[in-house]
Amino acid sequence: MSLGRNQVTLVGMLGDNVNITQFENGGMVARFRLDVKQDDDSVAKKSRLPIYSMFAWGRTASFVHQHCTKGSKLAVSGRLVYRTIVNKKGEPQRITEIEVREVIRF
Repeated sequence: MSLGRNQVTLVGMLGDNVNITQFENGGMVARFRLDVKQDDDSVAKKSRLPIYSMFAWGRTASFVHQHCTKGSKLAVSGRLVYRTIVNKKGEPQRITEIEVREVIRF
């Protein structure tokens, strides 16, 4: 895994099954959540697991879709991506996601 200025590496468990979108040109994107435990000693901290929204393109998306299911333990590496969406109230909302470039399944 190469290191860059905008580099994120996390280890956690897949929170839900992967959502795949396939495009007419043959490309695909996989969207999923990674739940990351911070501390095993505290019951209070277990109830508030950090959840990270992620997406992957192409072969990485295909790998995640074919080999990972809810509860799979993964190590992911990628970069932070910021974008603005319009929420249900019609207001702009800034969100942060991780664009996954590499995945290791344990």
